Amino acid sequence: MALIQIRKRNYAEQRSPTLNTVLMVEETLQRAEVVMTVAELRRRLPKQVMHQTLVAILDYLDFSGKITYHDNRVLWTFKPKSRLKETRGLRVR
Repeated sequence: MALIQIRKRNYAEQRSPTLNTVLMVEETLQRAEVVMTVAELRRRLPKQVMHQTLVAILDYLDFSGKITYHDNRVLWTFKPKSRLKETRGLRVR
């Protein structure tokens, strides 16, 4: 069994993001389609997110392979594979 290790952050109080916040950040990054700084991402979010919470989300998205996160710059890189394209001969009734 492998233990998942995300970057260790030494905050006085670690913030745990909610699923809604993670999805909001994902959607904002997907729509942007450009490299942006973390500050620019925070400005584009529809709701305010604490910096520690946003960094925790970015660490998770980087670990899961959905973004490239380096030198305070972020880019959405995840391309989901459609299962419908794989099953061309299948008909839905």
